[in-house]
Amino acid sequence: MCGVAGLWSPQASVREATAVRMAAALSHRGPDDAGCWSDPHLSVAIAHRRLAILDLSPAGHQPMHSASGRYVLAFNGEIYNHLQLRAELECTGLQRSPWRGHSDTETLLAAIETWGLEAALQRCRGMLALALVDREAQLLHLARDRFGEKPLYYGLHGGTFRFGSELCAFTADPSFPRELDRCAVDQLLRLSYIPAPSSIYAGVLKLPPGHRLSIPLSQASLQELPAPQPWWRLHHALVTGLEQPFEEPPVALAALEQSLQDAIAEQSLADVPVGCFLSGGIDSSLIAALMQRQSSRPVRTFTIGFEDGVLDESPHAAAVAQYLGSEHTTAICTSADALAIVPQLAAIHAEPFADASQIPIQLLCRAVRQSELKVCLSGDGGDELFGGYSRYGQLARQWQQLGSLPPAARQLLGRTTRLADRVIARLGPSSAQRRLSRLGAQLGGLPGDLVGFHVAHTSWWGPSTKLVKASTAARSATPSCCQQAAQQLSDIRADPRSLLMALEATGYLPDDLLVKVDRAAMAVSLETRAPYLDPAVASVALRCSAALHFRDDQGKWLLRTLLDRQVPSTLTHRPKAGFTPPLGAWLRGPLQAWAEDLLAPERLQAQGLLYPEPIAACWRSHQQGRSDQSTRLWPVLMLQSWLNHWLPS
Repeated sequence: MCGVAGLWSPQASVREATAVRMAAALSHRGPDDAGCWSDPHLSVAIAHRRLAILDLSPAGHQPMHSASGRYVLAFNGEIYNHLQLRAELECTGLQRSPWRGHSDTETLLAAIETWGLEAALQRCRGMLALALVDREAQLLHLARDRFGEKPLYYGLHGGTFRFGSELCAFTADPSFPRELDRCAVDQLLRLSYIPAPSSIYAGVLKLPPGHRLSIPLSQASLQELPAPQPWWRLHHALVTGLEQPFEEPPVALAALEQSLQDAIAEQSLADVPVGCFLSGGIDSSLIAALMQRQSSRPVRTFTIGFEDGVLDESPHAAAVAQYLGSEHTTAICTSADALAIVPQLAAIHAEPFADASQIPIQLLCRAVRQSELKVCLSGDGGDELFGGYSRYGQLARQWQQLGSLPPAARQLLGRTTRLADRVIARLGPSSAQRRLSRLGAQLGGLPGDLVGFHVAHTSWWGPSTKLVKASTAARSATPSCCQQAAQQLSDIRADPRSLLMALEATGYLPDDLLVKVDRAAMAVSLETRAPYLDPAVASVALRCSAALHFRDDQGKWLLRTLLDRQVPSTLTHRPKAGFTPPLGAWLRGPLQAWAEDLLAPERLQAQGLLYPEPIAACWRSHQQGRSDQSTRLWPVLMLQSWLNHWLPS
């Protein structure tokens, strides 16, 4: 796990020094080593910060040159099957020069030199974000893994092309213009995250998962950016899976168990100790159980708990750990811990981010790192690939019910609902107003627009609420990767539950869940790995019909069945909870003064970005105890805190 950064610029005087400065801002992602390479003839510089996991020697130093000298690579991630790729290169005689070390970076470079970039990416099982200079073709390539486990931003401003693992690399360049994208701000407040390809800064984009971008370096100037090209698409994988479905449940279970065992075995390989997150839920418990089954010594497992006994699930995780025989650690999150970590979140997330479970995840990652571990396996992806959320069944039923209404009746109901929404919104935010907002937006999304229906369900603020002030500097909303995926999925005849899972795997998973874990882990120089996102595991999931994922109106049937073979069901069969902090109580208690300062109407008015009225009404409703408005307030607070840190007035 590492950080990459760099730029193409006609200004030779700032090129290498700027790249070094950009990479230095990413030192938390790679504290073990630093390097920079530049080519004055190509006007390019790439820099790297290293967290040493495989081949701790200087042979793993980056940027790394290929054996022929044609390619130069700065790479963030892990290629779990790199030993198999090495063996394939050696057996076929394609690797003619001796290996200099045993890092996966060297393997990846050899694969690229032998098969080309896209073919090499197709053969890789792992997570990655890379910058590759092809000196012969005079091209700079950027690429990102299938599910977007590793981040990569890029942008063109004033003739200078920049890229980096996080936005703090961009702001380390004094010439970078910090202009807000107001459409991205609106998306943040409604979704709690900014969906790719947008970012908080105008002109800076996220490279979509499974895509590559090629920048010509031979030109005297660069006027506009080429479009990213996909090297892997989830909807293609879904179509392939639906064409080759598992006929019998035992066959699907056997394939899933084997692919998971293989993925965990590969992801447990490192030149440093490896642990496992354990919440006591299905996803992480299955990973921990299979990991322990393969290990000759107790696996180190970690969980987070809350001092509020109502929300604390750590005893469940401890019970699973005791049954498995793992060496278990529980980190308890107190109100004091939350108060201490909240002001740091803006620095940790160089882009505003508002999934409140970022607080316990951050504390959990710190506990793991304090135990002197550098690598931890996680259960990320289990919900999106195996049907872990109750909303899949609920939304599918609503979609079918509303879709069956006559068009005239649906339009009349939609107009009535949206009118009632506007009336109730003037009285102040409430749970009833939120339900009306969702229903009105969902009715407006019909017919055919499943993503609009889904976004309406997941949005915290209704469409009738004006949050962000218009500006001449505002940018047109860029279609999100999820919206683009919805267009691609619209022609697929499949159970709506399968389509909703695929939508979230292209949006919510990479833009929220994986961002949350990556930034929390990288802030303390910890690498996380997700076996459920292994291509072979994902392929099994996509070959399973919705009937295999859902039984008795409950998801994850496959994972539950496998887990029951490893751990007594009495330890793991309970309602899904997740890492949910008592945010509502904190905002009425230890975080109240901090929040009131950030949400002061005069402060919002002076900034000229947000309308103060709906936010003030929301805050009053929460403080008076009429309803819990923490999920609406938190995105505003995270935005305000981020503005304080990165754009102080």
